[in-house]
Amino acid sequence: MDQLAAASGVSKAMISKVERGQSSPTAALLGRLSAALELSVSELLTGTRLGAAPAAVPGAAEPGGADRVHRVADVAQWRDPDTGYLRRQLSSPGFPAAVTEVTLPPGARVPYPAAAYAFIAQLVWVLSGQLTLTDGPDRHLLTAGDTFELGPPRAREFANHSAHDCRYVVVVTRKSTA
Repeated sequence: MDQLAAASGVSKAMISKVERGQSSPTAALLGRLSAALELSVSELLTGTRLGAAPAAVPGAAEPGGADRVHRVADVAQWRDPDTGYLRRQLSSPGFPAAVTEVTLPPGARVPYPAAAYAFIAQLVWVLSGQLTLTDGPDRHLLTAGDTFELGPPRAREFANHSAHDCRYVVVVTRKSTA
């Protein structure tokens, strides 16, 4: 825990509270923890590494069967207690990319440290609303239909300065370590 606290800048007390379920982490805190652990936020939330084979579930359908349908009521989601930011995990464990739908409420902003992007490639696709994506010193206003492929690791911020929800999809793959 000492190493995680030092690497993430998150106190041992807060890490312990999150582990015990006594505190709900914010998106920014998850970003710092995921960077320190070299996991994407999706990997941190699901406990499954990108592309890893999912655990066998007794009675589950065979590959290509009904288990490939993900009903909206069954999809895992997480809400940031500070901003109301909502993440719905669209892809399942074992899929080679993490595909996540995000709803960013009006006025919300979520910063992530550069280290969170050192080991992943990421594409953002805006479905509706307006997303202000700050990429290091550069700021981009993205609207419905726009995509943005994140480049080298930089501090980033996702913000919604409009009066309406912004919905976007994030596709994350793990970079090759070779």
